[in-house]
Amino acid sequence: MPSPTRPGPLGLDSNSCGIDFGTLMRVVTPCPTFIPEKPEQALLAPAGGVPGYSVDAAVKHVDASAHTKSQGRCARYVREAIEAGGVKIPLPRPVYAKDYGPVLTKLGFTKVPSVAYSPKKGDIVVLQPPSGQVAGHIQMFNGAKWVSDFVQGTDIYPGPGYRKDKVSYEVFRP
Repeated sequence: MPSPTRPGPLGLDSNSCGIDFGTLMRVVTPCPTFIPEKPEQALLAPAGGVPGYSVDAAVKHVDASAHTKSQGRCARYVREAIEAGGVKIPLPRPVYAKDYGPVLTKLGFTKVPSVAYSPKKGDIVVLQPPSGQVAGHIQMFNGAKWVSDFVQGTDIYPGPGYRKDKVSYEVFRP
């Protein structure tokens, strides 16, 4: 009889199929089946992602709300889009758009390096203000253009002052 180093009717070292005569009833030991190993990647938990957040719902909301020209309310419009996506921005909310970075991080958004950055649908950019302004800007990428309270285009900078000063910004991905 095989050595019982592993559990089973015929011991762990057994690769044979047969009947276990050591029990009160006759049990047929099934032949072992070989299950191919899954790649390690499949065993890992999904990377990133904000629990309960729908990029599609957020983008749909920001697109539906956007105007053709700035309303001076980018923080409100993007916040409402994030909340439409399923994530509540806790009170007290930042007053200025430039201050949303730490809030997004706490909510589970991942900071994306700006070096060789390529926008992805749902990305949110928090821009610091150009000279002469205090609020800064926040915007969401809808898969084709940057949108906040207005549709901006494909350039990451929402206007000439931002572009001229090449203000610093942070990118956050859900």
